[in-house]
Amino acid sequence: MPRGVCRRVINLSGVEMRLRLAPVPRIEHCHKQGLNASKGERDMPGQRLSVVVTRRLPEAVETRMSELFNVELNPEDRKLSKAELVAAMQRADVLVPCITDTIDAGMLGQAGERLKLIANYGAGVDHIDVSTARQRGVLVANTPDVMTDDTADMTMALMLSVLRRVPEGMSVMQEGRWEGWAPTAFMGGRIGGKRLGILGMGRIGQAVARRAAAFGMQVHYHNRRRLHEEIESGLEATYWESLDQMLARIDVLSINCPHTPSTFHLMNARRLKLMKPTAVIVNTSRGEVIDENALTRMLRASELAGAGLDVFEHGHEVNPRLRELSNAVLLPHMGSATLEGRVEMGEKVLINIKTFADGHRPPDLVIPSML
Repeated sequence: MPRGVCRRVINLSGVEMRLRLAPVPRIEHCHKQGLNASKGERDMPGQRLSVVVTRRLPEAVETRMSELFNVELNPEDRKLSKAELVAAMQRADVLVPCITDTIDAGMLGQAGERLKLIANYGAGVDHIDVSTARQRGVLVANTPDVMTDDTADMTMALMLSVLRRVPEGMSVMQEGRWEGWAPTAFMGGRIGGKRLGILGMGRIGQAVARRAAAFGMQVHYHNRRRLHEEIESGLEATYWESLDQMLARIDVLSINCPHTPSTFHLMNARRLKLMKPTAVIVNTSRGEVIDENALTRMLRASELAGAGLDVFEHGHEVNPRLRELSNAVLLPHMGSATLEGRVEMGEKVLINIKTFADGHRPPDLVIPSML
């Protein structure tokens, strides 16, 4: 595609938009740039790709995908087994997985030669062995920048729910146990003036910071790299090089970092004990970042005031003792669950596949060295 040319894209909600793609090399040039393009990739233009989608997507996304490619859908929305995922990779040019699909080195080794692109439906790719995929000549793309606002909104919703004891109030009303207003009933904590510590100041962390500032919170953060001065100043955020020191001083912790080997159990028992007993922890990122058993023990012992969790260490297998706690607000991974967000994620998947099919590098290509 010539430099600066706009590609016409039809928005799935029926609104036409124009997407200006950054100049990208053709697939036949990718190998020279370290993108491990194979002969099969160079032959893709002009062919109708075979695409396997592992879970049910919004209807508009599936309809458009079926118009563009030879698509195999999952209308029952059943999670595929490991063997089924391997078989899908063996018969597809493109696999469209999501966070519930673990794709490891062993599975990629059985994928055969046909698979050329894994177009992930989601921003996180910690469930995919990206390095092994690239070594085998399989490109991996994701859908960044789509669920930033939705996830930040849910982060604030969880903060408010925990601090203001919203679930407890709902329970009393739904069970018909409310006997009228009382001066000391359901007293929670004011969010304004609280010190918020953000662990991971990427796109979502910054979106949380902007919202928290609007609520009158004082924003602090710890990140692998300090933000540029102008960004930090615009957010009125205080940087802490030491995570331990930040934890000891904040009232609310928002976890917004990805799950990597270095962040697994980053919030372990030792670090959780550094926090004030009046502190609240909120996680809308990845459950593996917190030692869930240690968190449960501290919540039960009132060593932490509360937690708002949208993700869990073992996926949908939530610690039953955690579910019993009145000071824990638990959601079933709803952070990005808006119709608008899920359709936009589908649009990105479509653009990644179509761009690849046209002989170009997918615009949201995942580079292992950047993970």
